[in-house]
Amino acid sequence: MTRVLSEQEIIRRESLQKLRDLGIEPYPAAKFDVDITSRQIKEKFNEGDALEVVIAGRLMSRRIMGKASFAELQDADGKIQIYVNRDEICEGEDKEMYNTVFKKLLDIGDIVGIKGTVFITKVGEISVKVKELTVLTKSLRPLPLPKVDADGTIHDAFTDPEKRYRQRYVDLVVNPEVKEAFIKRTKLTNSMREFLNKKEYLEVETPILQPIYGGAAARPFKTHHNTLDMELYLRIANELYLKRLVVGGFDGVYEFSKDFRNEGMSRFHNPEFTQMELYVAYKDHAWMMDLVEEMVEKIAMDLHGKTEIHVGDNLINFQRPWKRYTMYEAIEHFTGIDISKMDEANMIEAAKQLGVGVDKSMGKGKLIDEIFGEKCEGQLIQPTFITDYPVEMSPLAKKHREHEGLAERFEGFCNSKEICNAFSELNDPIDQRARFEEQLELGKRGDDEAMLLDEDFLRAIEYGMPPTAGLGIGIDRLSMIMTNSNSIQDVLFFPQMKAEKGAAEE
Repeated sequence: MTRVLSEQEIIRRESLQKLRDLGIEPYPAAKFDVDITSRQIKEKFNEGDALEVVIAGRLMSRRIMGKASFAELQDADGKIQIYVNRDEICEGEDKEMYNTVFKKLLDIGDIVGIKGTVFITKVGEISVKVKELTVLTKSLRPLPLPKVDADGTIHDAFTDPEKRYRQRYVDLVVNPEVKEAFIKRTKLTNSMREFLNKKEYLEVETPILQPIYGGAAARPFKTHHNTLDMELYLRIANELYLKRLVVGGFDGVYEFSKDFRNEGMSRFHNPEFTQMELYVAYKDHAWMMDLVEEMVEKIAMDLHGKTEIHVGDNLINFQRPWKRYTMYEAIEHFTGIDISKMDEANMIEAAKQLGVGVDKSMGKGKLIDEIFGEKCEGQLIQPTFITDYPVEMSPLAKKHREHEGLAERFEGFCNSKEICNAFSELNDPIDQRARFEEQLELGKRGDDEAMLLDEDFLRAIEYGMPPTAGLGIGIDRLSMIMTNSNSIQDVLFFPQMKAEKGAAEE
């Protein structure tokens, strides 16, 4: 279906053709050698310098004033004012480049290249006096720029979340401040890589398409491989493949992995998300807690220059050491009920007493998880480790060396949300098989997040996996906290969205 063009779009297409009629290609193939950015100009220029520059960017505003005009150019680093004088950019009698091209055929949003000299205006603003102007890209759609009235009130700002997330390319242009969250996200992963590489752990890649999904309790996405004629799954975690590498003799491996879980969406959940998983041989979960504290403290320092950062109304301090509770301690602390010695029937009654919803598919582990999630997570504002999870909740974790019925596992929480999960990894293949079989029974009871039995993984650890500590840390969640973002969609360039309606008729 042909899209109906707006009046503005029709005018821009007419301007595009007029440029071509003048012999100006609006989408030239030749490169344009930029040698400086707007920020660098402002940093380097001193009054009295004769600084010649080549810069490119979008026209974001214009003030036409007869033979001379001012405009605002926006590049990747910010904005800078340009001064366009008719007699400077048009030699001789031919003034078409100014009178026709700049004044009439260029629009807000067009991308141009500028060669000129830097100067300071009478009001003290660093600007570029244009000597040459090159059309680099004609914008065929008007940007949704805000309007400012005489009182300084902003109208029609591009703030609708659905439009911003769906059209991130527009969001980044008209709300350039949103770039900061994504720049910090990249600095976050760079900081983490630097930390892990200094410890000489190896960054690796493992399969995204897997014949058996595993490594977490989640519902997968399915696909079909035509050549092999077999069902495959988008990975829900990369844990079991990384542990295969530990079996193979790598003592420390990590991966920044795209994982996929076919579950609900919210401002804390996206079906496609990023995790960093780390596995280190001859270590345990207690050692891993210390590593997480050290690494996240470093990230905070690298991004903010301090360990205290504001997240919403909370001031979060990532300085070591973090507070620690066992899971049972946390539940008793926040609810006043000790469930540590309850059987499944009593736990169901306790959950009901606390107003926590239960159903027949829930085993003991799931009940504990629901109680903790409903009554404790929201209380964990400062960085906190929750340790000693029930074995039923941790089918891949080693049984606790001191406490019957518990596993050597911790999760890190901050600002009421989980940011990491870690175990002393289960390396007993007989125990692991039994745990997988328990998961299969939960699946038969209706738990669609129960794990499958992975025979190849069992075969791998039957060859012998050394004692190992494993960690999964959610990059999206940690980025939300480190950038003070209210929604996971604010730290994903292109979050998953519902199908767009009426796009063709826009």
